[in-house]
Amino acid sequence: MSVNVKHQEAQMIGGELPKEKLQGSDVFIQSLQNEGVEMIFGYPGGAVLPIYDALYKNPIPHILARHEQGAIHAAEGYARVSGKTGVVIATSGPGATNLVTGIADAMMDSLPLVVFTGQVASAVIGTDAFQEADIVGITQPITKHNYQVKKVEDLPRIIHEAFHIASTGRPGPVLVDIPKNISNEVFTKSEIKVKDLNLPGYQPTTSPNFLQIQKVAQALQKAQKPLILAGAGILHGKASKEFVEFVEATGVPVTNTLLGLGTIPGDHPQFLGMAGMHGTYTANMAICEADLLINIGARFDDRLTGNLEHFAPNASVVHIDIDPAEIGKNVETAIPIVADAKEALQALQKLEIGQLSIDKWNKHLNEMKENYPLQYKRKSEKMLPQEVIELVHRHTKGDAVVTTDVGQHQMWAAQFYRFNDADNWVTSGGLGTMGFGFPAAIGAQMAKPDKTVVSFTGDGGFQMTLQELSLLQESQLPVKIIILNNQCLGMVRQWQQTFYEERYSESLLPSQPDFVKLAEAYDIEGYKVENYEDADKLFEKVFSSNRPALIDCRVEQMENVYPMVAPGKGLHEMIGVKG
Repeated sequence: MSVNVKHQEAQMIGGELPKEKLQGSDVFIQSLQNEGVEMIFGYPGGAVLPIYDALYKNPIPHILARHEQGAIHAAEGYARVSGKTGVVIATSGPGATNLVTGIADAMMDSLPLVVFTGQVASAVIGTDAFQEADIVGITQPITKHNYQVKKVEDLPRIIHEAFHIASTGRPGPVLVDIPKNISNEVFTKSEIKVKDLNLPGYQPTTSPNFLQIQKVAQALQKAQKPLILAGAGILHGKASKEFVEFVEATGVPVTNTLLGLGTIPGDHPQFLGMAGMHGTYTANMAICEADLLINIGARFDDRLTGNLEHFAPNASVVHIDIDPAEIGKNVETAIPIVADAKEALQALQKLEIGQLSIDKWNKHLNEMKENYPLQYKRKSEKMLPQEVIELVHRHTKGDAVVTTDVGQHQMWAAQFYRFNDADNWVTSGGLGTMGFGFPAAIGAQMAKPDKTVVSFTGDGGFQMTLQELSLLQESQLPVKIIILNNQCLGMVRQWQQTFYEERYSESLLPSQPDFVKLAEAYDIEGYKVENYEDADKLFEKVFSSNRPALIDCRVEQMENVYPMVAPGKGLHEMIGVKG
């Protein structure tokens, strides 16, 4: 056998090359190190074996999820809490397609991810080879950008570009598809680190137009009923400090989108609560009555606006957003500003607008807050989910990182857990992904190992990704899982009760696993509570411990989330409002 053939054989099966030579897989790991990657969430398979072999030799901490969906949701939680880019690896075919839900979720909620997928060898792409899927084509509509690597020499440049695109402008997921032969090929360049970026077609605008900023200042001086709608763009732009300073300097009241919670402390006197389908009465009515609405970093999505014909009917709209595609997309905008939230707020602060003469408006809103608060009333001996959330808030002093799944418990957490700090709220907003909350809590805990992390979840959503209990077991991550167990798909059941004449088609879950035994099977402390007093005592124990725990909280099945804006209705047409 010739030396050249031996060299090729060693290359194909991941054998070692001469020290001066690097394989594509080694270049891959070194490129991640150059980007400052702290950890990787992933799951190995045939098409990424060379990469995992290189990872074995040049370790970056790797978190082995038990399903690719768990891996990407954990990466989302990590990215949301840390502000850094989450990194995911999966193999070709089903490994890659199992990431699709998380990619779409990250795209909708503007979370920076770089997702690496293995691919079959370049020579057989397009032949329906074993575990082949056109993941570039599949994910094109749900990624900020994606690549398929054609030459091993391009790998460092593509990885560097991917991290830059994912984390700048409006953050989002970028996918890099790597054929297996690229991982095995010899890298011949002498330099791995990429010195310069050359992306002439990608130049996000971050600085606001000064004339437009002046128009906002003028509009504020004229307004009698101004209102700020604060979205996640403030959090992604790390602008919460500037935002609170601006709000306090002007006296303008504030409402949040679901994903914008935490931009201003939940107990701040100028905060009206969340707006939208399950927003507070005061926040929704403020939107309807405002004469100036300033949107900073939020999409005007349908769950926020309700019927667009009735949305902010009296208001002149200012929209500050880093993504120009969002401005004017759903709501007519009088003063559009394409900019980073922090830079826009800093520019507004320089104008020294000062306190506005809006005492009458603020008094009116404060009266609404007092007369129409969020409230609940126990119907039986069963605990109410709202009580549980408020109890967790008390035991964590409002300082926990909170993740949720999707449904009723998500809305109750948004309503009743008052967030005092930025970046403590992790939820699936745009896509509404069941199964998101628990693995996201794992990623959040890894991003902030010293913080208390609470995963509020429903008995339905938890069963979609509960296999990630393995990660709590092997890493002893002190995540506290609070299952608000109403033995049904709560939001589906609520809609069926309200709009489908109580025909509960496939929404009741009378048959469930024993969640306590399930936790114990993973060597995790499990508890079941059915009344408030027991829950109070248990939470005192659990939240003083540095061990993971699962608490199955049996709550009232027929409790509904109110207020609620029915489909097709305006924000002023809320149901379930009690004075």
